[in-house]
Amino acid sequence: MPEGPAAPAPFSLYRVEIPMRFIGLLLAFLFLDFAELKAAEHQVAPQGRPLQAVLDAAEPGDSVRLAAGVYPGNFVITEAITLSGADGAILDGQGHGSVLTVEAAGARVSGLHIRNDGANITDMDSSIFVAESATGAVIENNRIEARGFGIWLDAVADVRVAGNRISGDTALRSQNRGNGLQLYNVTGAEIIDNEVWQARDGIYIDVSNGNRLIGNLLRDQRYGVHYMFSQDNVVRDNVTRNNRLGYALMQSRNLEVVGNRSVRDQNYGFLMNYIVDSVIAENVSIEAQRGVTPGAATGDGHAISGAEGKALFVYNSLFNDIRDNLFARTEVGIHLTAGSEDNDFHGNAFVGNQTQVKYVAVREQEWSHEGRGNYWSDYLGWDLDGDGLGDVPYEPNDSVDRLIWTYPLAKILMNSPAVQVLRWVQREFPVLRPPGVKDSHPLMSLPDWMAETLQ
Repeated sequence: MPEGPAAPAPFSLYRVEIPMRFIGLLLAFLFLDFAELKAAEHQVAPQGRPLQAVLDAAEPGDSVRLAAGVYPGNFVITEAITLSGADGAILDGQGHGSVLTVEAAGARVSGLHIRNDGANITDMDSSIFVAESATGAVIENNRIEARGFGIWLDAVADVRVAGNRISGDTALRSQNRGNGLQLYNVTGAEIIDNEVWQARDGIYIDVSNGNRLIGNLLRDQRYGVHYMFSQDNVVRDNVTRNNRLGYALMQSRNLEVVGNRSVRDQNYGFLMNYIVDSVIAENVSIEAQRGVTPGAATGDGHAISGAEGKALFVYNSLFNDIRDNLFARTEVGIHLTAGSEDNDFHGNAFVGNQTQVKYVAVREQEWSHEGRGNYWSDYLGWDLDGDGLGDVPYEPNDSVDRLIWTYPLAKILMNSPAVQVLRWVQREFPVLRPPGVKDSHPLMSLPDWMAETLQ
């Protein structure tokens, strides 16, 4: 007899294979759903339960939302919560200590108005103090009126500080204010799209490595950006305006300073002091002038004098790539001194500066790279072969320039027959010309983006 259909195997014989990645995703979704169910939102009003008590009771993942009104005191976040506020929610430190201290990793602070911290900068009084334990904290879109420091990041890693508006206290002397953003021993931070004004320095970075400063506006204070002993940082697309000094880069290496602007900063647009192995590229320094309008940048009614307005000052800095920058309408385009040699200068544009280059040394410096030099608005050479490069070198300094730098009163002789004869002799007998900056391949035209910037 023919055999009938085989009886189905017991269920235990079947083997269902489920990919491990599917199991992982399923567990992740279950965990997220559980976390969302567990997270709570706490609504706080000025006359309700004390804010610090709510913060202490909150669990990781909770949100604390402040209604409009003033919350006086000094507050601490110890769990990974989100603290935010409606329009008009104000934390007021009543003039003592730090208003808000963030100690929890992953905590988030946003949308608050914070004011009236202490003014003891020795004690690091701050509107927001982010402690070392607060790895990955996010501080964003807050309005801060600082008497001491605006935001102090203390030896913390991987924080994000974005979209905050920070002002200093003009009732205090400039040197007695804190910095808008202070980074001390910080790594992996992103400082993005903040605006700082009338602090001491806009952003101060000390022994902090691997950070990114992008798109910040820093105005009307001492320094816009102030670097000290910090390596491997990115400074990109920031704007400084009406400061005593735009970008003070000091005792650091491996910086990427690209696409920044200094507009009407007094005395220096960019300053490089002991900077090594860094890229300074595609920046603009324009209208740097000597001194300041009284009170404009200092906030204390004092003017600064005695220094020339320099687009770029380079002091004892080596092995840097300085390229494709625009230095325009300043008293001195670039001032090089104190052993600042072995740097590559190419693709830069010097437009309308009273002195294009001030080079205080006696070693020959070639300012072109792979057959490409810089653009000089006062270059009087020609381009017979039409390759876009001048046929005769540009040499911005001669013995007359050195005489004027050494004896400023000699400027009254600039148009005298004796000076004109001396310059003619140097041109005809190059052996008599002192060593200095020489651009063997000057550019004949200004790059389009630079021309648009000057319009």
